[in-house]
Parts: sequence; structure tokens; C-alpha cells
Amino acid sequence: MAKTYDAIIIGGGHNGLVCAAYLAKAGKSVLVLERSHVLGGAAVTEELHPGFHFSVCSYVVSLFRPHIIRELELAKHGMELIPLECSFLPLPDGDSLCRWSDSHRTRREIARFSAKDAETAPEFALAMTKMAQFFKQIIDSPAPDPTSLNPSEIMRLLRLTKQFRGLGPDLMYLNMQLMTMSALDFLDLWFESEVLKAPMSVSGIIGTFLGVRSPGTAYVLLHHYMGEIDGAFRSWGFSKGGTGRLSLAIAASAQAFGAEIRTESPVDHVMIQNGRAVGVVLPNGDEIRSKTVVSGLDPNRTFLKMVGEKNLDDEFLTKIKRYKLRGSSGKVNLAVDRLPEFSCRAGSEHLRGDIAICPGIDYLERAYDEAKYGDFSRRPYINMVVPSIVDPSVAPPGKHIISCFVQYAPYHIKEGAEHWPERREAFGDAVVDTLAEYVPGLKESILYRQVLTPWDLEQEFGLTEGNIFHGELSPEQLLFQRPTSGWARYRTPIRDLWLCGSGAHPGGGVMGAPGELAAKTMLTSGGI
Repeated sequence: MAKTYDAIIIGGGHNGLVCAAYLAKAGKSVLVLERSHVLGGAAVTEELHPGFHFSVCSYVVSLFRPHIIRELELAKHGMELIPLECSFLPLPDGDSLCRWSDSHRTRREIARFSAKDAETAPEFALAMTKMAQFFKQIIDSPAPDPTSLNPSEIMRLLRLTKQFRGLGPDLMYLNMQLMTMSALDFLDLWFESEVLKAPMSVSGIIGTFLGVRSPGTAYVLLHHYMGEIDGAFRSWGFSKGGTGRLSLAIAASAQAFGAEIRTESPVDHVMIQNGRAVGVVLPNGDEIRSKTVVSGLDPNRTFLKMVGEKNLDDEFLTKIKRYKLRGSSGKVNLAVDRLPEFSCRAGSEHLRGDIAICPGIDYLERAYDEAKYGDFSRRPYINMVVPSIVDPSVAPPGKHIISCFVQYAPYHIKEGAEHWPERREAFGDAVVDTLAEYVPGLKESILYRQVLTPWDLEQEFGLTEGNIFHGELSPEQLLFQRPTSGWARYRTPIRDLWLCGSGAHPGGGVMGAPGELAAKTMLTSGGI
């Protein structure tokens, strides 16, 4: 008889692999099925041009939970993080701002634009760090359930309430502001210089179809403040060898614990009998049985494609169809024959981190306006990194990789999403043209260009509507409402079917928490 597994995990993205590793570590028989030829999902590295190894989608590691690194022994399996050293903003008038890891150096930079902001910046950083430390315990645990009458859950809510009150009136009020305000309105309370506020505000719009003035984006700003590397809060970094190297380290850990992983193994649908998931069916009709099925796919793809509407009640189905994805970003990867040189600042020290193309608030709002009416931004917000400066292993000697996260590129363009292939190169041209305004000679240095639109992200990586977070991180889609009320703790209406992807609490980014928490919930609740 064919083997029956304890768990089959659909999707070899980083969260699916984390879930597999924890289940295998607990002695469960686990099978991971990944449709692509390479593991990692959106956290993947590929050699797209000879000698150039691109982090195709996810390109920095900011939120990956440090305790997962320890518990899965990822360093032993090849994971190595390189901290980003700065954040650079070039300006059209030939000036620039660089925020360094050295706070004194950063203060001197900011003071050129506002002496007041230079003094306020450390206070802001301290307040945000305290808020991030409070929220850290929430993102490192299953979502609280305010409707539960379970004594342990009531005690947990009481502890959180006590800790929240312990923040003091100022931080309690700050928390309310973060949960309700726009990123820009929130920053306006602290700073006066637009040169500082513009690059700070964009952390609030990443992966959302919202502008910096849209309510709710202040929380997304906080979400990106919760990065941590080796105990250093608010730290972002590169994975040596590309982001895919992190995924491979997780896969190696899972296999060391006994998990079985198959690539080029797509799943057609979940096999359901009497309202219970009993395995999966492959495209050729083959069946693989298991005691539980875990989906690392987004909620839309999990329920509407893998489960099917006929197996779901109308109320739940309505909630899932209302779940907001609304992809708004694209990616442009370049292989270049020389180090990019910004006309506003000589040298390369300021390129050892991320580079933001967002010279002002009006610039960002105009970019958003174009997206609202169904077009990509002609002058978009670009977050650019040159990982080959700090990790020479990803490019040939003397040559470099430029990785560009781009917003806005709405999935629903006015011509229809299916027309994105016809507009792909024009979108890529808009990105390169924008960068070339700051980097003379860029166009002549390009050896290879890859352009990924939201449609490409959906087709190639299974991200519905190209949403990089498996669903927007808006307040109504967080905590006990992610992906929907009543089903925010990895279980689903289908018995023995679980969620472990970014569409579950605590959300998106290369963090591993949804996979870890799904596995631990399954193990502690007797779900496997």
C-alpha cells in the first residue's frame, strides 16, 4: 500500500518549509510538494544570466524570527545574514540623505535638513522600538481570540492587557495612532523635513494598494520596524548567496529531521471526504494520503482552487472572496557591468544598504494616483539594493546586481490584468528611466534585465493578484481577522486542513512565523 503521511504540505515556500521542519523535528512523517523546480516560493535565488545569482522576488531579510534560526539550526545548514549598513536617499537637486547604523553620523546627516528632526530622531527610534518589542510577543504567538471562553486564552488576553497598560499613557496613545493613522500623518507628529519623512513613510505602503496618506498605513510602518538580526532590533539584512539560500537552509534542516521534499510536484486539489482533508490529488490523478494537509498557499488559492467552492459554506466563502489581495508592486532585476554611481554622492559606502527613490511626498502621491486609475507609475517609488557589494558571490568580479522593488504597479490595470505581458517592457523602461535620472550611464551598463509585473508574480510564483504578503496588512486583516474572523489560528472549516502561509497570522514578509506557529499549534492542540 502507498505510504500515508502525517502531514502533506502544499508549497515549498519558506513558511511551508519552516512548518515541515518543525513537524519533522517532532517526529512526524512529512511530505512537501513544490510545483517549481526550485524551493523557496518568492524567497528564491536563480541564475538568470551567466554568473549572476538573483534574489528574484524577496531580496532582503528583515523579519525572520531569530528563535527559528536557533531552533532549526539554520546556521549549521548554511544560513548567513549580512546586515544592511545604511539607507540612502538621492535627491533630484544633487543633494542626498544617508541614514547610517551609527546614530551620531545619522544625526549629522539629518541636521543638514532640520536641526529639530536630528534631535527628535533618536526619541522616535526609541518609541518605535518599545512598540515593536510589545508587538513582538504578539507576532511570535498565535493570534489572540477575544471571543474565546477558554481559561488559558482569557488569561493570555489579561496578560496582554496588563502589559499594554504597563506601556504607560504615552505609548498606549502611540499604539492607537499606529493602528488608525496614515504613515505620513503619524510621521508629521514627529518630524518637519519632507526629506526625512518621504523615505520613512514608504515603509507604510509596501505591499499595500494604499498611499502614504491612507489611514492604516502607520501599522505597516511598524510591521517593518520589527526586523531583528543577532539581537539587534530594527535590523535588515541580505542572505549570503541570495534570499533563496535562506530557503535552502530551512529545507536542509527539514530534511535532516526526516522530511521528504519533492520539487516539480504540483498539486491539483485537496482530497476531501466527509468534510475532512485526507490527502492531495496530483494533476495526473494520483492520490497521496495523509492525516493532515497544510497549505502554504494564499487563502484565495487555498480555498477557491485547492478546496473548491462546493466544499465551503456560503458565509465563509463570502468572507474569503472579500479578502483583499490587490497586488500593487513589481520587481526589476538588472545585471550591470560596473558599480552604479549616483551623481549626488561619490563612492560606494552609501550603497551598502537600501536606496530609496522617493524625493518627496507629492512624488509618492502622484505615483499612487496613477495606480488608482489603473496604470503603473511613470515615476515610481523604487527601493533598490546592490547586494553584490557586500556579497561578491552573487555576481562575477567587477560586475553587479541591482535589485529593484517597485511601487506602484497595480494588478488590475485598466486594460485588464491579462494585458500585463503587453505592457511589461514599458513598465521596465519606466523603472530604468527613473533610476537613470540619478545614475548617469546606467542604461549603457545593463547586461541583462528581468521585469516582473504583478501578473508575472501570480503566474510564476502563485501569488494571487501578485500580492507579496498573501493579502494586505490592513488593520481589518490582522490578528484574529487574518485571513478571516473565526479562522485566524491556522485551522480551516475543512477538518485536518491547516494554513501556514503569510495569509495567516502574523502576516507577510520573510519571517517564518506563520509556518512555525502553524506547526506548533498543530502539535500542541493534537491536530496531528
